[in-house]
Amino acid sequence: MSTSSPNSLDSHPAARSPRGQLRATLAELGIRPRKALGQHFLHDRSIVQRIVASADLSPDSLVVEIGPGLGILTEALARHAGRVIAIELDDKLAAFLAERFRSSNVTVLHGDALRIDFADVTRGAPYVVVANLPYNVATPILERLLTAAHPPTRLVVMVQREVAERMVAIPPDMSFLSVLVQFFARPRIAFRVGPGAFTPPPKVESAVVVLEPREPPLAREEWPRFFRLVQAGFAQRRKQLVNALASELGLDKERVRALLVSAGIEPTRRAETLTLDEWLRLYRAFREELR
Repeated sequence: MSTSSPNSLDSHPAARSPRGQLRATLAELGIRPRKALGQHFLHDRSIVQRIVASADLSPDSLVVEIGPGLGILTEALARHAGRVIAIELDDKLAAFLAERFRSSNVTVLHGDALRIDFADVTRGAPYVVVANLPYNVATPILERLLTAAHPPTRLVVMVQREVAERMVAIPPDMSFLSVLVQFFARPRIAFRVGPGAFTPPPKVESAVVVLEPREPPLAREEWPRFFRLVQAGFAQRRKQLVNALASELGLDKERVRALLVSAGIEPTRRAETLTLDEWLRLYRAFREELR
């Protein structure tokens, strides 16, 4: 790591553009973006400003950022929030960030967001998640955050546009992710982001999604059974619900048909056509079969 002005990406005067500046910093650190980690580094500061505005932060806010990279978003969050906890998996980036933000309101944690205990790192305080999520682990990270014993009060996350659209989908385009996200939160797409905002540019468009968590419609002890039912419905998407559920749950087809009818769901429908409310009705009809 260079010892020349590590606290700012502007330590590279030869870099004439944000993208060139970012590439120079990566080269100096000996880092090549890794597809295995879904690394696409945001360099467009106008996008950073829009993300921060979507987070609606106050001077008292505690922000958890996942995958801060070189810290372009971290720096902006630190100006608007009381404290930022930046979680970085890459050891070189974590070391760089720790040095860059050593005299600030940013705490850098070298660790895996899929393993870190968010209640522990936030000490039980309310927190907002703001992140440009690595593409390859965005969905499991979201699932972990939404189902956490101490979930965030708001999430503002950048993901692949296709993932964002699945999160906010309505019938007939529902997916398991749609049901999962809408069970725990009210999602909306804030804006879309083109590949040119990143280095290296991804092959797909991105989108920033705002999720406002809500009280889940079922008690925590019922979540595993509910999502087992939903997974069964989507496991064989081309099949009618009566066939998919009978096959995946190991139940008699006529029994499944009767339960679907009792829930007011036509047995010939497919999983992607059901609303969250219809899945909840279906769960209540199937509850005893899922024990």
